[in-house]
Amino acid sequence: MIDLTIDEGLAEVVLSAPEKLNSLDEAALAQLEGAYQEAEAAGVRALLLRGEGRGFCAGRDISGVIPADDDVLGYLGGKVTPLLHRMAQFPAPTFAAVQGACLGVGLGLAIATDVVYVAEDAKIGSPFASLGATLDSGGHALFVERLGVHRTLDLIYTAELISGSEAVAAGLFSRAVPADELVEFTREKAQRAASGATLAFRESKKLVAQIRDERIGLWESLDAENRAQAALCATEDYAEGFAAFQTKRRPTFKGH
Repeated sequence: MIDLTIDEGLAEVVLSAPEKLNSLDEAALAQLEGAYQEAEAAGVRALLLRGEGRGFCAGRDISGVIPADDDVLGYLGGKVTPLLHRMAQFPAPTFAAVQGACLGVGLGLAIATDVVYVAEDAKIGSPFASLGATLDSGGHALFVERLGVHRTLDLIYTAELISGSEAVAAGLFSRAVPADELVEFTREKAQRAASGATLAFRESKKLVAQIRDERIGLWESLDAENRAQAALCATEDYAEGFAAFQTKRRPTFKGH
């Protein structure tokens, strides 16, 4: 089950099936995509994704799955990948609070989020060796990019999980905080972004995606930055930011 609340420009999307560590079947994936669609249509200025209970998301809900009848490609390619695309392309800043298990599709949800804060004792990795399955939902790309080939295959072959603190030290995610502080810490950061210069954040999000996906270099990125800055120059938030700086007051950004 997926819950959505919207308050003062911040959407909070909650995976609320703690009894199964928020694992996701096709119905839950559809609900999650619907929550993102609703939040985007509402024009929210930031989004927080979190999970109830002991774990963020343990991955796919395989209870009742019969391997001989399992349409894995339909689930991953037809349901999960489009959802991750939508999440990654969400126009406003997105944040995730990750505690406990963050595995499989759950790891994919984190990868598709802009900023990920993890509990120090979160569990991240590829536990699939015992299932005869492989890491999915973007895990290979993330691990190879951040951990290198040897450490990636070490984690896959051994099925060992790393802690949130280890994941942050390795550059996988943003920051590790004590588990009992995680939700409020992440919510405060998301609320701050929601009241901030969201038009400028949107341009930075596009630029980062270009650098990552199109592999543009320094000079192309400089050109892209220049064009983004020129576009922002015509916005009310840009004028407000300059006026606030010049008069030594705090700016009030409205997202236009």
